[in-house]
Amino acid sequence: MKRVLLKLSGEALAGEKHTGFDEATVLGVAGQVKALADDGIQVGIVIGGGNFWRGRTSENMDRVKADQIGMLATVMNCIYVSEIFRSVGLDTEVFTPFVCGGFAKLFTKDEALACLNRGGVAFFAGGTGHPYFSTDTTTTLRAIEIEADVILLAKAVDGVYDSDPKVNPAAVKYDEISIAGVIDKRLAVMDLTASIMCMENQMPMLVFGLEGENSIVNAVKGRFTGTKITV
Repeated sequence: MKRVLLKLSGEALAGEKHTGFDEATVLGVAGQVKALADDGIQVGIVIGGGNFWRGRTSENMDRVKADQIGMLATVMNCIYVSEIFRSVGLDTEVFTPFVCGGFAKLFTKDEALACLNRGGVAFFAGGTGHPYFSTDTTTTLRAIEIEADVILLAKAVDGVYDSDPKVNPAAVKYDEISIAGVIDKRLAVMDLTASIMCMENQMPMLVFGLEGENSIVNAVKGRFTGTKITV
């Protein structure tokens, strides 16, 4: 495995506080990504914005404006996490699909690949730059663009279940399932747009809980206990 796209849940980064950041959690992620980088594995990262903003739950705001606030939440997340990564010795770049002045670089595939090829970690912030597209879609889009080998979905739950394990204690976890099965069963892995993009572009995924010890490294090394989504 040469190159991976890691999707981090904003809520997972918040830890037990459920908002903002839990620095110990972020430092733990940084240490794992550094271990991958030291092994020569290139890492791109997308971070959700749910630790700051979940605008789709509001009935008093235009959807476009709500999604724009969500895009900015992901920019804040990427700037913070990239700085924590730098503190452990990683080289990082934050890319956005729209101009952010001195905060980030404008995304192009060539610039992102240049960062990855020199051993840097590329953060993809700001979503796709358009409303109505989630960070799930951003994850799939960027993974395809940078020609990642796999998408790593680090979530607050430890895999893919046949129903919500927080609601249904009898929910059954899948060890492996095809992306077609995910779409047919409408499983809550990614939104439908992102899932279809994965199927059409044959992009596999590994879904696991971020809280597990060395969960990211174990996923890359094939020692994880989450769910493998095949193409």
